[in-house]
Formats: sequence, C-alpha cells, structure tokens
Amino acid sequence: MKKSLLAVSVSLSLLVMAGGVNAASVKAGQEKSAPCAGCHGDKGNSLVSMYPKLASQNEEYLMQQLHAFKEGKRNGPMMSAMVAGLSDEDIEDLAVFYEAQKVSDNVLPPLDIDEVEEDDSQTLSDEQRAELEEKAVADKQAAQEQQDAMIAMGYDIYRNGDLENEISACIACHGPKGEGNKPALFPALNGQHADYLIKTLHDFKQDKRSNIEGNMMHMIARRMSEAEIKATAYYISILK
Repeated sequence: MKKSLLAVSVSLSLLVMAGGVNAASVKAGQEKSAPCAGCHGDKGNSLVSMYPKLASQNEEYLMQQLHAFKEGKRNGPMMSAMVAGLSDEDIEDLAVFYEAQKVSDNVLPPLDIDEVEEDDSQTLSDEQRAELEEKAVADKQAAQEQQDAMIAMGYDIYRNGDLENEISACIACHGPKGEGNKPALFPALNGQHADYLIKTLHDFKQDKRSNIEGNMMHMIARRMSEAEIKATAYYISILK
C-alpha cells in the first residue's frame, strides 16, 4: 500500500514539474513573441488575411517550420531574417506559446451583390421601384446560392477528395475538424485565413514551397482547379 502511494506521489510530482516547465515556456514564448506580433497578431491571430494565424498550431509543426526558415529549407526572406538569431530554446518557447493560444473564428466573405443606387435626378415610379427591389432580392438569392455551392464543394473535397482527379481527402491528414496530426507533423488548418490558404495551395502548385522533400501537397495542389482551391480554402477557414 505504501509503495502504491509513493508511486502515485512521484507521478503527481512529475506531472506538476512538467506543467511548471510548460507554463514557464508559455510565459517565455509570450515575451519572445513581441517581434512576431506585427504580422501574426498579439496572440497569434493575425489581422491581415495574407499572414497566417499561429494560434492553436501544433507545437511540433511550428518548430519544424521555424527551423526550416532558419536553415534556408523554406523560402521567405522576411521570416528567414526574423528567425536567424533564434536559439533552439527560443523556437521551442515560441511554439509552446502559440499552441496554447485559441485560434479566432472566421466568417464567410460578404455576398457579392451589386447594389442599385437610385438616381436623384429622376423620381422612380412605384412600378420601377418594385422592379428594382425584386431584382435586388433575386441577386441576393443568387449570390447566396453561389456561396452555398462553394462551401459544399469545399466540404466534399475536404471530406471525400476527388477520386477522378486523384485528389486526396484533406481529412485524412488534417483531421475531421482541421486539428492536424501532431505526431505526423501535419499542421492544424481550422480557423486559418482563407486568403493565406489559397496562397499556400498556389505555392505548392507552382513548386514555390518545398521545404519537405516528397511533400504530397505538391501533387495534390497541382491537380486542383482554381475553383477547388478557393472552395476548399473557404471551407477550412470556417472549421471549428
């Protein structure tokens, strides 16, 4: 009985120690993240859609990418300069800090509807005004249907892929909610900016991003149409 209690006590002590180290790393990472905030936001939620959100990103993936920038394996003059002076401990602290933050939610882009402005130089008849209002309702409905169709396409590609064009389902590597796969170093995607995801897929498609040899994303992105890239990016951006 005493041995069991001792074992439990030791286990709890180790858990507390581990928690203390992690807490210390989060605090250190927060202090070291100040230069990153200009592009990536105060807690990793960037306000500019072309800069990626780092909040909630898997620690191991963040460390891999920061080392890739530092070692010149991933292109990015600005990022390479930012990480040049970071030590391994700095990189780990930053990764632990960003993983501990909550990623912010995104909303879909506004419906693309041309608003009809009334000409002040003439007075519209009731019939003309009714026609304009009817057209506005029809345009809004058409735009909503287009947006719904785009998200449905993104959902289908994310969940099922495209067998005919040999496009793998995103869910296989990035998880049902876009949470990624930490052991396999597959990044979390949920809540990421759609514009950044579109850019990233284009970079893979055009071989502008190749920090990991044999990365399957090059093959997948090359087979995606522009419509599929946009639809998948916007669907992923609203995943929670």
